[in-house]
Amino acid sequence: MKILLISMPSIHVIRWVENLQEAGHELYWFDVMGRGALQTDVITEEKQFIDWKKRKRPYFKGEYFLSKKAPNVALALQPFLEVTAAEFLKHLIFKIKPDVVHSFEMQSCSYPILKTMKEFSHLKWIYSCWGSDLYYYSNLKSHKNKIKKVLSRVDYLFTDCIRDYNLAMTLGFKGVFLGAVPGGSGYDLQKLKKFKIKNRKIILVKGYEHDFGKALNVIKALELLPEIIKYDVVVFGAHQKVIDYIKCNNLAYKTFSRHGLSHDELLKLMGKSLIYIGNSISDGIPNTLLEAIVMGAFPIQSNPGSVTEEYINNNENGLIINNPENIEDLKKVILKAINSVALREKAKSINDRVAKEKLNKKIVKKQIIDAYIQI
Repeated sequence: MKILLISMPSIHVIRWVENLQEAGHELYWFDVMGRGALQTDVITEEKQFIDWKKRKRPYFKGEYFLSKKAPNVALALQPFLEVTAAEFLKHLIFKIKPDVVHSFEMQSCSYPILKTMKEFSHLKWIYSCWGSDLYYYSNLKSHKNKIKKVLSRVDYLFTDCIRDYNLAMTLGFKGVFLGAVPGGSGYDLQKLKKFKIKNRKIILVKGYEHDFGKALNVIKALELLPEIIKYDVVVFGAHQKVIDYIKCNNLAYKTFSRHGLSHDELLKLMGKSLIYIGNSISDGIPNTLLEAIVMGAFPIQSNPGSVTEEYINNNENGLIINNPENIEDLKKVILKAINSVALREKAKSINDRVAKEKLNKKIVKKQIIDAYIQI
């Protein structure tokens, strides 16, 4: 098939397309957000469409202000001022004649192309649901109708969890479900084995602090634990608020900013970590949770919409955070992980099996290839 992939540049998309390298499909990629090339050899430069944003009219005074204060007005004016993603997609459809369009993510990558996809109603559309696409945004009046319109047009659906498939059904999806597949596809367990060490003393914290991520609550909980002095606390993917808090309070924690680690560096760090902590009020299955499972770090993870329960049985192969906003509860969960050597060993044994059965690259690759064969 000719497959036109539509997304932002992302390590998750790169890892996804690598599964299709030898599947015989002709792959194209549209950088819908205009952020730059996809760093992969799987899709050649001439089949990547990145430099497409063009003005129809010069910028006018107050345009930026309007985009911030009245975004709906700015959006209505956009087709008169610049080439839109929908317009450029129409051009690409005529140019390459794809058999299928596959968009990753809803708000930034699927909303903008809906108009064109409705115009070409015969063209098959796959949508991959990421993170909070449905779980969070479907609760917002300004987004719910947009989500329903996209899902009513989409023919095929990938999710990273069963929760979001069930949610998509309630929001009007009537197409074919292609499966719950890890967002970044699978992991080469044999290759990663060499990065896993036995003696670990790192407590690794995901440092997202925004509408969804609640890393500061974890940092504040750690401050209340005298036992932490025995461990090295490392915070990765940290937003500036988290970095500033750690500095202002003279905490002896090592921090890496949002893009301070490559994906390989993060996996190696996971392989040295005793405990991984991810805390948010909305997400799908976090890729970092799966990476903790694969790399043998004991996982502590929040559970929005019961999604984490699809991988973690509380008190068996990890611990679930039920109150991501409650610092005292977070403290108790972390302390339990620190003090429960037997639980950590039990979890490692279970998670090694989970990794082999559900996250192995060979298994996930076959799942992805077989899904495209259905189409």
